Amino acid sequence: MPTPRFRLRTLLAATLLAFTAAAQAQPRLIGYVMDSPAPLQLTATKLDVVNFAFAKVAADGRVYLPDTVDPARLHAVVGKRTDNPGLKVLLSIGGWGAGNFSEAAATVAARARFIDSGVALVHEFDLDGLDIDWEYPTLGDADISHAPGDRRNFTLLLEQLRARLDGEGKGRRHYLLTIAAAEGRFAAGLELPRIARSLDWINLMTYDFHGSLTPTTGHHAGLSRSPLAAPQDRDTEAAVRYFLDAGVPADKINVGVPFYGRTFGDVDPANDGLYRSFASDGGFITWQQIVHTRLGAPGWQRHWDDAAQAPYLWNPSERRFITYDDPQSLAIKAGYVKRNGLGGIMYWEQRGDDNEQLLDVLHEALHGGR
Repeated sequence: MPTPRFRLRTLLAATLLAFTAAAQAQPRLIGYVMDSPAPLQLTATKLDVVNFAFAKVAADGRVYLPDTVDPARLHAVVGKRTDNPGLKVLLSIGGWGAGNFSEAAATVAARARFIDSGVALVHEFDLDGLDIDWEYPTLGDADISHAPGDRRNFTLLLEQLRARLDGEGKGRRHYLLTIAAAEGRFAAGLELPRIARSLDWINLMTYDFHGSLTPTTGHHAGLSRSPLAAPQDRDTEAAVRYFLDAGVPADKINVGVPFYGRTFGDVDPANDGLYRSFASDGGFITWQQIVHTRLGAPGWQRHWDDAAQAPYLWNPSERRFITYDDPQSLAIKAGYVKRNGLGGIMYWEQRGDDNEQLLDVLHEALHGGR
């Protein structure tokens, strides 16, 4: 018969195990912070991870901070650990239009230069790892070099970088390795699920579903499919299903959300501009700009698509349409992440917020405001 002391030890062990599992199950919240001359406004206690954007890749495969990036800004982000000792800071490499990835992954020597220089930056700035934003292997949409071999070579780069980071940690520190990715044809250059074994998680860029290159307006970050959507239109749930069906573990999938909207002009007025043709693309608008210049402003009407779980703005006299995320849609997305056991939420980008209004919604929904 177990002694009282044995039963107590067993109970304590079970309690600790349950606590650890609960802690691990809590969704992570990741924010991208870009280099900027403006003062850094970030409440670090609301985040688990900050991805600092961007380092670039040289023609010889070397990772470097471009002259446009102030190292003091990166040091300031790392310094936020004073407020939140558990904060992880990663250096993100690449971004839209960033080239030389294909060359960096193509040969043993180039991969070694990429890995050596990337790890050197990790140590120089006391970072917690690296995030790779190659948009996209095997594709030249952003007018970058690409090749069919990118798919295999990217796998090799990630596996070798994972091994190097593990070696650098020497069993005492786990360095994180993550990527940004999108579904469908944008994932054609990813060997899934193999690369997931080398990664701590994948940040899905579940935004920019509609913009200048699509034939109609629509939700640029809608959670679900709208009945008005065309067969080729994209949504967040479909993107997540793509990676799950490819064998990526749910807890390694982070849903991406935008702190900005997409604007359209000269829009067909049917359906209050939703999923209608347009003649001009107005580009991007931050959540801060939406709050202060659009919401409640004369001529602007807020609408809610209950099927897509997404808001949009319509100005009938100007025939202008804006698609975006707001506190209501972000809270719903956070609930979706928790219900489906996904890894968490990533947002792009900190400067788009208005007094951390959107960050507060995500922090409360994912962390209970702790």
